[in-house]
Amino acid sequence: MTDLKIYCFTIKNYKILEKLPKHILPLGLGNNQFPNNFLSEKQGANISYLNKYYGEASGLYWIWKNEIKNMNKNNWIGSCNYRKLWLDKCYNKKQKYSISSLYSKLLQPNNDLFSKSEAIQVQPIIFKEDTVLQQFEKVHGKNIMVECADFLDGKIKNDFKNYINSNSLSITFFLTTADLFDEYCNTLFPWLDKCYAYCDKINILHGYNSRIPAFLMERFNSFWFSTYIKKLNYLSYARLGNYMLSDSVNKFINPMKLPFTLRMYPTLHKY
Repeated sequence: MTDLKIYCFTIKNYKILEKLPKHILPLGLGNNQFPNNFLSEKQGANISYLNKYYGEASGLYWIWKNEIKNMNKNNWIGSCNYRKLWLDKCYNKKQKYSISSLYSKLLQPNNDLFSKSEAIQVQPIIFKEDTVLQQFEKVHGKNIMVECADFLDGKIKNDFKNYINSNSLSITFFLTTADLFDEYCNTLFPWLDKCYAYCDKINILHGYNSRIPAFLMERFNSFWFSTYIKKLNYLSYARLGNYMLSDSVNKFINPMKLPFTLRMYPTLHKY
């Protein structure tokens, strides 16, 4: 069985997080207070003050600085968030005839995909008309990503520029071994700090664009793992709706354990 810890990022204390399998660990981000049984990015070495801009990247930083030093290099680290949870395989269609519970289909440490992989991403979104760069620029503005790409050096800069002109994007979270996670973070955070400084200098960190460093991290994450990991595989995820997250419901039952709750999953996107 794989030694696996999946850190579940959250900005609020949802009751459902206390009902997750034990290998999925709630990690509180931002300024809210969390129960004592939650991990919190405000403890230990952290950049919690940047969460407004970095989003889930501040959680990755906390794991990098505080958790992997206590791990074997072959231990597996994963990330997810309170709305988005890993499923146990790669599904290509909604499971509308399934009688299974969502809970029974969450990723477990005994999944044999770990023995076949160095890293695992969420099955990618394939843009039909845009590249990754064009999709980003439609939402956030021109030239930002291209300018930030120039803060990378040598081959990785050229590889990233090639990637953003492709049409495949995996969402933010991933699973990998502790040694590869360390390698990834050693590349990501010096670059992300330069991106943040640049965006601050040109005064675009406001409104929806206050999280541009987080959106850049998402693209970089998809790029780095898909480009440099030889044994890369994919899994699906479930995006929880309001019923699943409802504290009033979760006072009495764990809605993920009800039969037929896998039927609306996996979460699939078409662009």
